[in-house]
Amino acid sequence: MVKNVEDLRVYQIAEEIADKIWDICDKWGVFAKKTVGEQFVTAGDSIGANIAEGFGRYHYKENIKFLYYSRGSLQETIFWLKRSLKRGLITDKDYKEVDTLCRNLYPQLNAYIKSIGRQGISE
Repeated sequence: MVKNVEDLRVYQIAEEIADKIWDICDKWGVFAKKTVGEQFVTAGDSIGANIAEGFGRYHYKENIKFLYYSRGSLQETIFWLKRSLKRGLITDKDYKEVDTLCRNLYPQLNAYIKSIGRQGISE
């Protein structure tokens, strides 16, 4: 049984995604930061924030609800990642790095959601 959210691999990957996005967007000009950057950073931060909030909930169904929010934020992050590349705001190298993290997190997040559901069945 995991006692701290920081011990969850999905949370660790979410933190890595959020930190990488911050580092990328922090270098942008004002217009890019205000339009794409704020949305991109917020979506990236929301992945881990929702994992943490769900972890802190009492009932497994509440936890799953926040994990679904996290999965939605992951999809939004991928959207902003693509927009950033298309608009020339991000290098191919940074794009591939963040995209790989996101694509690897997706099945792990789904597996974590499934494991939480199994825990609820035994309660």
